[in-house]
Amino acid sequence: MSASPDELRQAPLYLVLHALARGEVSSEALTGACLAAIARENSRLNAWTWVDDAAALAAARASDQRRAEGKPLGRLDGVPVAITDAFDVAGMPTGLGLPGHPGLAAEDAHVVRRLRGAGAVFLGKTNLDEAAFGTVGRNPHFGDVGNPRYPGRAAGGASGGSAAALAAGHCAVALGVDTLGASRIPAAFCGLVGHKPTLGELSTRGMAAGLRRLDCPGLMARAVQDIGLVLPVLAGYDAGDPRSRKRRVPMATPDWVPGELKAGVVSDLAQLGVDPVVTEAFSLLMARVAPVFGSALPVALDVAPLEIAATRRAALLLMEAEILAAHEARLAGASPRLRGLLEFATRKSAADAARAHRRLDTYVVQVRRLFEQFDVLLLPTVAAPPPAFGAEEPANLADLPALASLSGCPALSLPLSGGQGLQLVGAPGSDLRLLQLGQIIASVADAELLI
Repeated sequence: MSASPDELRQAPLYLVLHALARGEVSSEALTGACLAAIARENSRLNAWTWVDDAAALAAARASDQRRAEGKPLGRLDGVPVAITDAFDVAGMPTGLGLPGHPGLAAEDAHVVRRLRGAGAVFLGKTNLDEAAFGTVGRNPHFGDVGNPRYPGRAAGGASGGSAAALAAGHCAVALGVDTLGASRIPAAFCGLVGHKPTLGELSTRGMAAGLRRLDCPGLMARAVQDIGLVLPVLAGYDAGDPRSRKRRVPMATPDWVPGELKAGVVSDLAQLGVDPVVTEAFSLLMARVAPVFGSALPVALDVAPLEIAATRRAALLLMEAEILAAHEARLAGASPRLRGLLEFATRKSAADAARAHRRLDTYVVQVRRLFEQFDVLLLPTVAAPPPAFGAEEPANLADLPALASLSGCPALSLPLSGGQGLQLVGAPGSDLRLLQLGQIIASVADAELLI
């Protein structure tokens, strides 16, 4: 039985692709349903800062014509996509959550160009924390982002607009930034799957700088399988990105034998400031999915020596300096909060920045040694459930997702009930293996625990 465009805009990507391929829905009808939902709901959600109905519908019609001729561009032909407003999209402004109009981008960011080459339909740009510097989706210029899954709660940040748009059924897949958890936090808060790829697997050319040594595009979807469909489209060496990984072999294939996996489970959650509600939900889920690991029982792991919070603060100093250097011309109208944060960097010396870089380098080596003991690390995605909309931003929301970001490792966040998340972290290059394990965990977890 065919699903209607209004039903498909809220379906996993793999079902959308099936319907498009079988001719059960046209891209124009699906795109139109998404645009209609945006028009109805964006005044409440503040998920979008720029929507181009005419361009999106024209791209959808072109996709339908290609499919009618049996010549689709690629696996995402006709799929409506949301892009966080930190990536250049030709003909659209790249606002980065800052005031004023920066002008229209002349060309696509590298990952956007790859999406376009696969036939994706761009609906517009989504809202994010001011300068992508925040964890709850707060923006004084475009409005705070609402959470369609858990109304009255924060949507998360920095890529909260993309998460809210996807959770509300405004698109089939969403692209965000994930410098320090900025896609995984909103994915968890909005009941979605979030993936931060291995650092350097996806080019950051055309992505507004936050902290170049950690900047990474992030993916958000409704199902783990959806990430597996999009990641190969985006991944690949880019000579124009100085941090792009050039490999002689592709990412490690998903060849883990789950029953033989060595899994480390973070045990010192209270010491890390994790809310007891999150600790209880995580412990219950670990008990339910233990059979996945067979005789290779998960081993409790103390990560306190990593000093994640202190290392993240070192990264924030570098991020403040980077934002000042990259976006100074656009900061005149910034909020007092952002100006206050960035002013801190002006009081620090070059030696302070060097010390911060050295601390991050030491951390990378420490995490590499962890993965000499384990294949995968399991921990909550966020330290607390989503705070109330408009409430004070908790200082430690990004500590747990920062573990992977600071080390350049891939991380996958699976949605748990209540706006929480289960996070799987692997060694660099193990992205596809994480997706395989994520699908297995999702298949055995109880429905009331795992969305």
